[in-house]
Amino acid sequence: MTEKVALITGSSRGIGKATAIRLAQAGYDIVINYARSKKGALETAEQIEALGRKVLVVKANVGDVSKIKTMFAQIDEEFGRLDVFVNNAASGVQRPAMELEESHWDWTLNINSKALLFCAQEAAKLMEKNGGGKIVSISSLGSIRYLENYTAVGVSKAALEALTRYLAVELASKNIIVNAVSGGAVDTEALKSFPNREELLHEAAEKTPAGRMVEIEDMVNTVMFLLSEESSMIRGQTIIVDGGISLLV
Repeated sequence: MTEKVALITGSSRGIGKATAIRLAQAGYDIVINYARSKKGALETAEQIEALGRKVLVVKANVGDVSKIKTMFAQIDEEFGRLDVFVNNAASGVQRPAMELEESHWDWTLNINSKALLFCAQEAAKLMEKNGGGKIVSISSLGSIRYLENYTAVGVSKAALEALTRYLAVELASKNIIVNAVSGGAVDTEALKSFPNREELLHEAAEKTPAGRMVEIEDMVNTVMFLLSEESSMIRGQTIIVDGGISLLV
């Protein structure tokens, strides 16, 4: 039980999958979490096993606290420890504020905000056993600027970033470091649900000062930096990875 273990929620595809593979390459055993895409989760698991790492695949909707508790019980039983938690799973209803219903709001806030709090509570219990750990969440620019049809998601990501600051202070005494990474438009599977996807991609490609869109690997690189020893004095921060596009607004 000496190998380090990392949980990445929503790791059947996109940024979560790429992060899981990178962490496996860095020597971590991996917990893959998914809610719907079992095929993608199993494909990710195969790639991780091919790297010689152990992998646990757990189906759990992280918007449900009972499912969170069950997932962490499985992690404890399988590995007996947790060193890294990447809070990546996200969902949300894309509608203007005046068209949002209570169910849309609850669904979005539960998965994007509430999940961080209750996953962090359970993660901290396992991390304490081995002297600490690191938590990194994935956010987006909609937390700080207006994006069309993004009301519920933007608010949920703002809550996630605020919670990151509170957790960073309260978990510091347990040697648990908490941060977040906020990305500009990244062309992932999740972006396909945006009604204005093409417009977002066009704007990102044309206007980003860096001269290109943000790619999945740009996000993963920043996550890996925040999980490294070199970033140990960065606490409660949300690092923006957007090629500078947010500086133009």
